[in-house]
Amino acid sequence: MALKAINDPTIPTGGGASVGIVETRSFTFAEREEDFVALDCGARLGPITVAYETYGTLDRSRANAILICHALSGTAHVAGYHEQTGKNPGWWDDAVGPGKAFDTDKYFVICSNVLGGCAGTTGPMSIDPRTGRSYGLAFPVVTVGDMVQVQRALLDHLGIDTLLGVAGGSIGGMQALEWVLRYPEQVRSALVIASTARMSPQAIAFNAVGRNSIISDRNWRGGQYYDDGVLPAQGLSVARMIGHITYLSDEAMHAKFGRRLKRDELAYDFTSEFQVESYLDHQGSKFVERFDANAYLYMTKAMDYFDAPGAYGGGDLVRALTRLRARLLVLSFSSDWLFPPYQSQELTDALLRAKKHVTYANIETPRGHDAFLLEIETEARLIRAFLDATHGAVTGG
Repeated sequence: MALKAINDPTIPTGGGASVGIVETRSFTFAEREEDFVALDCGARLGPITVAYETYGTLDRSRANAILICHALSGTAHVAGYHEQTGKNPGWWDDAVGPGKAFDTDKYFVICSNVLGGCAGTTGPMSIDPRTGRSYGLAFPVVTVGDMVQVQRALLDHLGIDTLLGVAGGSIGGMQALEWVLRYPEQVRSALVIASTARMSPQAIAFNAVGRNSIISDRNWRGGQYYDDGVLPAQGLSVARMIGHITYLSDEAMHAKFGRRLKRDELAYDFTSEFQVESYLDHQGSKFVERFDANAYLYMTKAMDYFDAPGAYGGGDLVRALTRLRARLLVLSFSSDWLFPPYQSQELTDALLRAKKHVTYANIETPRGHDAFLLEIETEARLIRAFLDATHGAVTGG
């Protein structure tokens, strides 16, 4: 089923309460060499630590679990607060909690930091047990499939065999799609939001510029900057600036900044004079404080490699999708030019041709790619209706 109407008053909107104070936990596996995880690149990796958070209660039948996969700069902390209410809210706190789109009164929600990340899960800044130093570029190149394989290990640890749903935006949406293709028997539904079945040349190009910015920073030092106490801050900051340009839209930039200056008159020099420049400067500086430059390299490369039709269908998307058994909700946003609506429409059309159950909506918004984090009320209507229908189909309720 394809759905394009999104303003249905019979579908409940967002709202709801916070999950409150939460804690990030960790799980380590593949500690013996014979248990190391075989990665898509051919390398074997272990031990692997996974940082994760959970919300809600797993029901007796263990049939209400939903995995949320984060985007490039996300973490396992998707909802609630750490230590004090009001401080450090989860990155999708408006969507996860009692009565919200992902209703924790009804579902058991899990979110983990991805393999190759820098927020508690093993990645390039982690200690290599063979050397006692951070991996740096000795860390193997990982794929979205590798990230999902590690998430599967976490679910085994939690005693969960089958997921009611997997959801994510951007690279999180890639993970959701990878889940239903790699483990078709273990997922009932997937929510692929502001994402794609394969990276476009334009998106790869933006990632390449960001990576080159980091690699060109004299403080990058071939990826082994951890011991020196000096970070490739300028390179990572510029990479983030480039990213933020793709997350917005022309209309959003006009509305937010226009051609407004920081001061009343032109300076006639090369400092940041326009408000949009100050915004990018701020976003770049803030990002350096919380993200690892090497993790940026690894995660963007994983995005570039993502090619569902190539991996599962010999280049044919319809053929790739014949293996999945899940219901899909595909959401795109009208002004998203990083993952434009035509890519979601391509996925939807292929799902229909493969005779799969798919619900699709293109949400009108000027907010660009970031809309998947911002258009919560509209998304909540669609997500809640989709999950309720899936849950009912699974439980017979």
